[in-house]
Amino acid sequence: MQRILCPERDDWQQTAEQCGFAFHTIDGERYWDEHAYYAFTLDEIERAIETPTGEIDAMCLELAGRVIGDEQHLRRLKIPEAFWDVIAESWERDDRSLYGRLDLRFDGATPAKLLEYNADTPTSIFEAAVFQWTWLEQAIERRIIPARADQFNSIHERLIAAWKDIAANRHVHLTGTTGNEEDAGTLAYLEDTARQAGLSTTLLDIQDIGWRDEGGGFVDLDNGDMELVFKLYPWEWMFHDAFGAKLRGAPTRWIEPPWKAVLSNKGILPLLWAMFPNHPNLLPAFFEDDPRAAELGNSYVRKPLLSREGANVTLVSGGMSLDEHEGPYGAEGFVRQALSPLPNFSGVYPVVGSWLVDHEPCGLSIREDESPITGNSSRFLPHAIL
Repeated sequence: MQRILCPERDDWQQTAEQCGFAFHTIDGERYWDEHAYYAFTLDEIERAIETPTGEIDAMCLELAGRVIGDEQHLRRLKIPEAFWDVIAESWERDDRSLYGRLDLRFDGATPAKLLEYNADTPTSIFEAAVFQWTWLEQAIERRIIPARADQFNSIHERLIAAWKDIAANRHVHLTGTTGNEEDAGTLAYLEDTARQAGLSTTLLDIQDIGWRDEGGGFVDLDNGDMELVFKLYPWEWMFHDAFGAKLRGAPTRWIEPPWKAVLSNKGILPLLWAMFPNHPNLLPAFFEDDPRAAELGNSYVRKPLLSREGANVTLVSGGMSLDEHEGPYGAEGFVRQALSPLPNFSGVYPVVGSWLVDHEPCGLSIREDESPITGNSSRFLPHAIL
């Protein structure tokens, strides 16, 4: 694994806008960054990232099967009891998952380590699937990178195939917070992949979902039934929203399904460690109130159960805070995970996002920051196989 400096394309911003990548710059700061790229060997990709990604996903599915039937675990994850049946029914129906992203610590020299699983509402998929592939093709054409370069990236093709399999001949509604530019771009891309799969679609804001009392069910702005809905909106928010109480009585099927609320919770980190102790791709982790957390000593990462984009995460080394991000999370409780600092490449710290579509590992995204905590403003850099 290398971080290689390179010239950026002089027309990359115009290319981004033509592709629909409107959020390449966020709040005046560069989000997409091609002043450098991360290079991997084929062996690193296949043996050290792709294979462990599949193994971790399989372990997560085994864990979900155990947790969903265990009241003690569900309480530990702070999942409201009113929704246990909704989660269990979706698991028993084998409701399908479209995609997810594992965030890994990887340096090319030691085994990849799971930092967390973005199982419910992962973003950055458009730039991973489409724009970094465009960069690869143009960078080869312009001799910015070697002609032999390749990329671990079949995300786009996998999404189209998954839509065909999961939702064949059905209408799909896609919803989320469309006022957020990144969420809107992600929804538009996923809608495009659904249409390429031959599906009919409707995209609407989460606040525009209505309810029909007669017969009971969620409806769109045209009063049409919402039978299959992709939501870029976290389950833990839905559980507490006004229409959350309607979930139990609605015939709607959701992507991601309710059982993914288990795997999107950072409480799975200590549960995975308990189920698969000393697994080479896991870090020791414990609930903060577990006496065994003392095994980590005075160096660890403190994470809220439901944090997003690094919010309320603290890195502690030798009892001192190395870095900390503020945010609105933490009332639900914390876990502690063994401190395994991200590799330092000339003052920046990359995290490897390993994508799964329909449970198949199929691509990478790299986010880096001057902070060892990856946050909302961390930059996206392309990668290549050399």
